[in-house]
Amino acid sequence: MAGAYRGPDDERSDPEDVQRRAERTEAEGRSDVLTGEEILYARVGGQTIAYRSAGRGEPLVLLHGFLCDSRCWRGQLTGLADRFHVVAWDAPGAGASSDPAETFTITDWARSLAGFLDGLGIARAHLLGLSWGGMLAQEFFRLHPARVDHLVLADTYAGWKGSLPEAAVEQRRARCYRDASRPVREVVAEWVPRDFFLSASPELAEEMAAVVADFHPVGFRLMARSLADTDTTPMLETID
Repeated sequence: MAGAYRGPDDERSDPEDVQRRAERTEAEGRSDVLTGEEILYARVGGQTIAYRSAGRGEPLVLLHGFLCDSRCWRGQLTGLADRFHVVAWDAPGAGASSDPAETFTITDWARSLAGFLDGLGIARAHLLGLSWGGMLAQEFFRLHPARVDHLVLADTYAGWKGSLPEAAVEQRRARCYRDASRPVREVVAEWVPRDFFLSASPELAEEMAAVVADFHPVGFRLMARSLADTDTTPMLETID
């Protein structure tokens, strides 16, 4: 079961995980420039899951992409709150959530999402997945089709395995495994296309750099592995 509480200092949080992340942030000189919506926390199967929530109405669950977290949905949280109860989580291994076990697969993330929604009392929701989050949304739909009202897939894959030639998959896997152990500043320089974001606004470029800078090495590696190992194409024809 999941139960919401206000912060990582609550007695149900994982103090070792919080301390580890704090030490890493201090050692590498990072800071969170986004303040936005209040972060709430839930406990699901021994994991700490952070999330943001806004509005009232039909549930709309936002699933972030690779090297992102719920902060990427800041505009949607405020812009859609007048019509929906908008929930954006930090997947295990991202943002302010704790890291999953090394054996975690996309199916495990989908099961964690189901437990998280159970704890919030959300039996059925609109599900919007971006990039890696779109692959997660597909897996959640495969496991729990009756719990998905509308499925929105944005800039996503049927897994790398289901979308790319094998050589390209292995090239991406190797790059991500390597980058997961690189210094934060190098990863930000490599993965944040600043010219693209600057074309929208300098503020957006800074925000995205701050989000990527908070990556979890474990989450980075495991999410890359899940992309490389997953092929969701067989279930696509089951979507109405």
